[in-house]
Amino acid sequence: MYIKRNISWGLILRFAWKNIVFFTFYTASIFSMYHFTSWKFIDIPFQPLTVIGVAVAFYIGFKNSQSYDRFWEARKIWGGIVNSSRTWANQVLCLVEDDQKTKQILIYRHIAWINALRIQLRQPSSFSLRENNAVEGLFKKHGEQTPACDASKKFISEEEYNDLLLRKNPATHLVKNQGLHLKQLLNQNKLTEFDKQLFHNTLEEFYTLQGKCERIKNTPFPRQYAYFSTLFTWIFLLLLPFGLLNVFESKLNEITSGIEQWFIFLMIPLSVLISWIFFTMEKIGSNSEDPFEGRINDVPMTALCKTIEIDLRDMLEEKDLPEKEQPKDNILY
Repeated sequence: MYIKRNISWGLILRFAWKNIVFFTFYTASIFSMYHFTSWKFIDIPFQPLTVIGVAVAFYIGFKNSQSYDRFWEARKIWGGIVNSSRTWANQVLCLVEDDQKTKQILIYRHIAWINALRIQLRQPSSFSLRENNAVEGLFKKHGEQTPACDASKKFISEEEYNDLLLRKNPATHLVKNQGLHLKQLLNQNKLTEFDKQLFHNTLEEFYTLQGKCERIKNTPFPRQYAYFSTLFTWIFLLLLPFGLLNVFESKLNEITSGIEQWFIFLMIPLSVLISWIFFTMEKIGSNSEDPFEGRINDVPMTALCKTIEIDLRDMLEEKDLPEKEQPKDNILY
């Protein structure tokens, strides 16, 4: 999640520089063919392009709205994980018989669960977005692609960690282990049946929240909207310079100040500017489709996990607490 109020131009150029270069050379080539050769037939009326541009803008607007809904739902789910985590710790501290070691195991295993879930959600999928090398280099430097159970290693026993290495979904098994531990505590008379039911209600909520995250992660944004939004945008951008030729040529007839030889060259930067605006609008939606990838606009799960860890260990009265997660290049992961 980007936390600076204004996005730096350096970051903008990481995403856009290749396309700006492409649009500049593409527009300049069309301009040159029209004005320095006899290819006067390549201009097209601008009115049809206006209709296409309006349609593309509406389509992009719908895509961006739905992409933001996916992000906001994901953020609300993790807000629920934060709240339920505090509830779990409070139940452990208040309902388990006076056994500090057992309380620490139950709370630490929960911290292992949130970190395992975080790493699982950040694994790339077949439909994950791919950026240019400049952007991918930034995410690779800051991102997390380690096995999910590795993030849990310091919070669980070595035996439990070795078992997780064999599992397809470590987060699911960590919650299962919590339930088995509660059963053991009930048999040892360290819990009542009513207390156990309260715990299992909370564990059920953890599975529900995990399932919601996995639904968003494993269900791609409908490709008919994502793909055709990109396709229609590129069709409009590729036709745009041909339509501007007609506009600027008509305008030249109205200019009598002697600057017409310079005025016509304005077509190139204006076309590049319009192309960049439409391209950026489309790109914003694409970057919000998958909110768990650990990219610039995604849910800051690492920071949220660290916040939960600090809160729960503080509830255990521990003193050596970790520091809050700090942004890297103004990005909070």
